[in-house]
Amino acid sequence: MMLQITLSSPFLLSSCSSAHRLNPLLFSKRRRCPIKLSHFRFNLLSKTRFFKVAAAATENGVFTSPEIAKSFDFSSEERIYNWWESQGFFKPTFDRGSDPFVVSMPPPNVTGSLHMGHAMFVTLEDIMVRYNRMKGRPTLWLPGTDHAGIATQLVVEKMLASEGIKRTDLSRDEFTKRVWEWKEKYGGSITNQIKRLGASCDWTREHFTLDEQLSQAVIEAFIRLHEKGLIYQGSYLVNWSPNLQTAVSDLEVEYSEEPGTLYHIKYRVAGQSDFLTVATTRPETLFGDVAIAVNPKDDRYSKFIGKMAIVPMTYGRHVPIIADRHVDKDFGTGVLKISPGHDHNDYYLARKLGLPILNVMNKDGTLNDVAGLYCGLDRFEARKKLWSELEETGLAVKKEPYTLRVPRSQRGGEIIEPLVSKQWFVTMEPLAEKALRAVEKGELTIMPERFDKIYNHWLSNIKDWCISRQLWWGHRIPVWYIVGKDCEEDYIVARNADEALEKACEKYGKNVKIYQDPDVLDTWFSSALWPFSTLGWPDVSAEDFKKFYPTTMLETGEHEEMRIAWLGSRRELEIASFITGLVTILTPSILGCGIAATIQHDILFFWVARMVMMGIEFTGTVPFSYVYLHGLIRDSQGRKMSKTLGNVIDPLDTIKEFGTDALRFTISLGTAGQDLNLSTERLTANKAFTNKLWNAGKFVLQNLPSQTDVSAWEAIMDYKLLQWFNNSFTLVRYIEASKARLYQSGTGSASSVAQAALPERKEALIVSPWPPTSLPQFPNSIKKFENFKALTRAIRNARAEYSVEPAKRISASIVASEEVIQYISVSALHFLNLSCRKGNMVGIHLTISSHAVYTCVIATSFFHCNLQMFSLGDANQSVHLVASEGLEAYLPLADMVDISAEVERLSKRLSKMQVEYDGLVARLGSRKFVEKAPEDIVRGVREKAAEAEEKINLTKNRLAFLKSSVMVSQ
Repeated sequence: MMLQITLSSPFLLSSCSSAHRLNPLLFSKRRRCPIKLSHFRFNLLSKTRFFKVAAAATENGVFTSPEIAKSFDFSSEERIYNWWESQGFFKPTFDRGSDPFVVSMPPPNVTGSLHMGHAMFVTLEDIMVRYNRMKGRPTLWLPGTDHAGIATQLVVEKMLASEGIKRTDLSRDEFTKRVWEWKEKYGGSITNQIKRLGASCDWTREHFTLDEQLSQAVIEAFIRLHEKGLIYQGSYLVNWSPNLQTAVSDLEVEYSEEPGTLYHIKYRVAGQSDFLTVATTRPETLFGDVAIAVNPKDDRYSKFIGKMAIVPMTYGRHVPIIADRHVDKDFGTGVLKISPGHDHNDYYLARKLGLPILNVMNKDGTLNDVAGLYCGLDRFEARKKLWSELEETGLAVKKEPYTLRVPRSQRGGEIIEPLVSKQWFVTMEPLAEKALRAVEKGELTIMPERFDKIYNHWLSNIKDWCISRQLWWGHRIPVWYIVGKDCEEDYIVARNADEALEKACEKYGKNVKIYQDPDVLDTWFSSALWPFSTLGWPDVSAEDFKKFYPTTMLETGEHEEMRIAWLGSRRELEIASFITGLVTILTPSILGCGIAATIQHDILFFWVARMVMMGIEFTGTVPFSYVYLHGLIRDSQGRKMSKTLGNVIDPLDTIKEFGTDALRFTISLGTAGQDLNLSTERLTANKAFTNKLWNAGKFVLQNLPSQTDVSAWEAIMDYKLLQWFNNSFTLVRYIEASKARLYQSGTGSASSVAQAALPERKEALIVSPWPPTSLPQFPNSIKKFENFKALTRAIRNARAEYSVEPAKRISASIVASEEVIQYISVSALHFLNLSCRKGNMVGIHLTISSHAVYTCVIATSFFHCNLQMFSLGDANQSVHLVASEGLEAYLPLADMVDISAEVERLSKRLSKMQVEYDGLVARLGSRKFVEKAPEDIVRGVREKAAEAEEKINLTKNRLAFLKSSVMVSQ
């Protein structure tokens, strides 16, 4: 016999298959504690316990009565969440196992507001956490927030500005006091929003990166690195924020394409009437020029190599004209100005060639005295004045529009200035070597594994880390200087001021005076310690450190691969990579190589890799066994969400419209490391799916006996779970299949069997044991039920294919062996219920013969099975379905569709499809289109043509079948 059924219900999916899909998230290299079958046996004691838990929840108004609610009211999600938290369900327990599963939440900025990136990481981490919690593992999801030095200081400065107060009007202590006041008042917003996403974190262990204990960990880490000679002070080129007057990390610099200007300026050759023309986007930096570079093979300029050029507007300052084979002769004028104090690439080139570094800018973005008459002018004001005066003196050649990639502060939005500044640095190479070996040895697994190469490349080309920031909010650098002594030579590193003074007195005498370094540490320095500082380090005897370190999983995202838009040759890219170490911004000025893009930085490098390095350095252990990387959430068109495009989707607005479950379920359908397109259609469909789950739960609760009906519960308990596994419905708790038994009158054995098979819990679902997968199975019973499912699915699919109305009854002739006929006849009522959805079943009459065809007449008000001969003519006028080997069915067309009307409809459809197909074939037949159109466009047309051809063939086959049925009938 045969059949097909469209089953939208999730309940035919086995728990085994679900577990396999989740396996990439179930990480542990330790032995797992087995779940004993005894946890799942039903008894009246556990039932009483369940009622107590359920009653407590109901009395507190947590859950809506299933008898009243017609659909899931997701406004109750917050009440349910608050009840879970109040019951302590999010805390780790060692009741059922000793192999912890630990996740450290990536700490969001305390200034942040919820966005889809938060929704993504909360969803994925919560899936891992809830699964492992239900598996019986002591599970800790440790939450917290980051003090976000620059972002928070900027927010508070703006708040003070609204009151007419500047930061500098206050003392440092007064300002930090105001920041703490702001944090106490507004800093919990992001935490509450993450709770709204349903994050089952242990909030009793929540941390803040400026907590006293974490601050002590930061100081200890600085001191230990300094003692090993890995922290040093020096003047280097950094990303500088003139408004905030602090260095910023590469990760905090964003690049945007903006219209700009390319200025062409004459540089006279000393002692000659000749001049060289230089093209630059920042003419004000010419005061910092230390050389002019040309290609030695460029015949236009080779005669000038070794001579001197005069820098315009500098009272005749001379710089050498040098040769470098890396200069692109075809880019711009072929002549480059080298300003190492104000360009990352010029800086690396100058260090390579031994050229001096000249700084012409103050920390507030104004020009210093090196700029002569331009001293004190703002950088952009100086640019305008300089060009005007170059024009007046005849040194200006021309200016032309040019598209720039402008570096802007991620926080303040201002243009970042490369600037030489004295800073504190961490030597990274020896730390990176250990982090590289961790992946090589398999101590750390990165998923997806393709990111291994990016991780390895970055660590292999790492540069020293600038860890100092010129801010007032953050971890103060634990360094004290001696009044009257050189700051770079004489300083004290200590855990506090008292210890620093004691050390200073020992070295410089009792009358010594000291003062602390005004800078704070980069926010990423404290977050690099996050997996172990939150568990008590440096106190390795702390209970949480001993129980939960190392952690299991680090889940994070924002990991776009490095993308380079390159205008030069492959060789030039290799050269630029050598000079920059692949971690600096490539600009059009770099040796004229024609680079017009950014190497985008990645959280994988800046945070994850640093946590690995610091974890190994301070604890001797990789801080987590797995790194799981998620992709970006994009809009329905696949575009990155941005305010500019106006396509940002607010998670809180989404939750209000669709509910948290629908949002989380939609997000969870993505693939590791791949971006996910989010659309209203997906959310709507998944909102409907979550409502199906609600209805399933409601059905279960409505069909269990009253709490006070002891006899009914005793009858249910008589049917043990393992007995039920041996009946015709096998392994799964199939709700639809149970309805026929439950709807029978009375409370006899049939309904008791079904009730015993329904899900039942001892406690809240969030902390209940995960359904076991090692229970005894009965292959024969499973095979029977699989056949039953296949037959039902086949009929449902056929009904849908022919657009049969849901309430319409059809007949089905089922052909099978006597054995199959026998067990299907036993399940005939369930078959009717599943195949036809709606029906008023009045009675059933079954007649079975091993030599006859078994025909199910699915009529209007009853289900009748009788014995009749099934002729070839009947088969020719029926839809033939094959459910499985030896199980077939024939559905009479006349029962399902008006054949003549369907032939007419399909004929019109076929004509339309043929026209569309011919158009596609014509495009592909055009040589001009195939040769000149982009490859992806041509490929897309080919795919559409192949798909159209397949649909045409299917439609033709169906038409032929329908027409032959008409002929047979006549």
